[in-house]
Amino acid sequence: MLSLAALGVVYGDIGTSPLYALRQSFWGNFGVVTDATNVYGIVSLIFWSLILLISLKYMTFVMRADNKGEGGTAALLALLNPWRASKWSGTRTLLLMGLFGSAMLYAGCTITPALTVLSAVEGLNVATHTFEPYVIPIALGILIALFVIQKRGTESIGRLFGPILLLWFAFIAVLGIGGIVREPHILLAMDPRYAIQFFGHNGFAGVVVLSAVFLCMTGGEAMYADMGHFGIRPVRLAWYAVVLPAVLLNYFGQGALMLTAGRQIQQPFFDLAPSWALYPLVVAATVAAVIASQAVISGTFSMTRQFVQLGQLPRTQVMQTSQDEYGQIYIASVNWLLMLGTLLLVVGFKTSGALAGAYGISVATTMWVTTILAFFVARKYGWNLYWLAPIALVFFIADSTFLFANLFEVMTGGWYPILVAVLIFVVMTTWSRGRVLLRQHLASEAESPEVLLKRLEQDPPHRIPGTAVFPTSDDMVPPRLFYLLDRQHALQDYVLLVTVRTLDVPRVPATERLEIAGISEHINRVTVKYGFMQEANIPLALKLASKLGLEFDTEHMTYYIGREMIVIGKDPGGMVTWRQRLFSYLSRNAMRAPLFYRLPVEDVVELGFQVRI
Repeated sequence: MLSLAALGVVYGDIGTSPLYALRQSFWGNFGVVTDATNVYGIVSLIFWSLILLISLKYMTFVMRADNKGEGGTAALLALLNPWRASKWSGTRTLLLMGLFGSAMLYAGCTITPALTVLSAVEGLNVATHTFEPYVIPIALGILIALFVIQKRGTESIGRLFGPILLLWFAFIAVLGIGGIVREPHILLAMDPRYAIQFFGHNGFAGVVVLSAVFLCMTGGEAMYADMGHFGIRPVRLAWYAVVLPAVLLNYFGQGALMLTAGRQIQQPFFDLAPSWALYPLVVAATVAAVIASQAVISGTFSMTRQFVQLGQLPRTQVMQTSQDEYGQIYIASVNWLLMLGTLLLVVGFKTSGALAGAYGISVATTMWVTTILAFFVARKYGWNLYWLAPIALVFFIADSTFLFANLFEVMTGGWYPILVAVLIFVVMTTWSRGRVLLRQHLASEAESPEVLLKRLEQDPPHRIPGTAVFPTSDDMVPPRLFYLLDRQHALQDYVLLVTVRTLDVPRVPATERLEIAGISEHINRVTVKYGFMQEANIPLALKLASKLGLEFDTEHMTYYIGREMIVIGKDPGGMVTWRQRLFSYLSRNAMRAPLFYRLPVEDVVELGFQVRI
């Protein structure tokens, strides 16, 4: 059952790649003619790409590098733990590579819905050119509807994804078998010599066309990123039992059709179907494309939450859309930005063929970065270098070749994911650096618990009933507590210094959530630990603390939150002016701390401070 569910969430993207991958190889302006040598060669390249980089690299090698069952770039970074590395160390370089790879994946997530939906709707042109003026409006309508319903969540419709995709894979397998029966010699393409002959036959153009061949693997990174939802075994079972046989049969079927029809066809996927089945096939392809898009959108939400918790993106509001499935969330800001980017892509590029070039470079970069990070994770955890190095080198060469081929698409669309990735990378690094400088500034003004106790002893404040909660980022006493003592000369009977820590693991069990340390009879420090896939909830954590025996007034609690206002300066030890302005903008528009930590707004007191970083 988990494998069936994995079909709908993990394999929607790679399951719809037969819509455009082989077609783009011949009709993508690479100058590759549809003769027998090229057909055998490209089908062979697709076959061995799926075997080498998906079955061997991801299924056998990369998926072993999991962080307590979770996968993806964020999990690899968490395993390397590069945030504590020095600025110019190699580990720090890996962090920047991982962030840029993730930024490229964000860019690819805007392309996937546009590419898959356009590819499916363009199937109408095979039956009649009457629908040609309506392809873009139909695609825009489907995409708008898809993003509008995101707020409702995928809990109910998610149960249908697996069975629908199972029917889709069965459908494309049957179509492929039909093509193979007409020209069974296409199965000879499993011989890797045909791939080698292809390069000899086409020269440098054969290398460039790899950017189109690469499209057959565009869902590979999603398999690894979504591994934590189902576990390694169900994901592997679904791949080997259903997905891999179905897509290979379809690619071989398309190749067989091209051997017999040549340039008489321009949509080999749809031309596999008999004329009476064309419209049902377009509908099925559109449904599959929507499911593939849904999986990518949901994955973007999960990735955003991980990077927010890891301190690489500003706080944003996360809505849980399911009471049972933790991974089903909705982030409004991300959803509308994705929708805007996707719609602009459809209007700007107009055809799936034009979008294909933009898509490849984003995913190729992410897969290249994943290989490098996985190698260093394996070394960190003691894998034998003598057999690890040659295996990783083979994957690295293959990924580098595909990345090199995709670089030739920069001028024809590849500039888009690069531009978007650079913007997201700048936001990530600016936010992270700004938070570090801000914490350093606040730490310089904080005092130790001993100083607080001495102050309370020398100048006892007026005590009022209740509990004062001071969230703090370290083991020091925040300056806003001393501010209250100086201005109000009053303090609640009980004081809790609460530190929320996000650990380098996906989830922290409730039994390990709290660490409680007494400072004095009525002053305690509470450390609350979460994983990077969990959401902080301070009131809930404090209820747990009271159940564990920590005595404080739970009925009258006041949360004192600092609200820092960034003042732009020219400190050479900080950030350049334009990055300070960007950080100030991000800080003003980030989700407010009371909402992020689930604090009751009626019990929150915010104290504003001007900070020069």
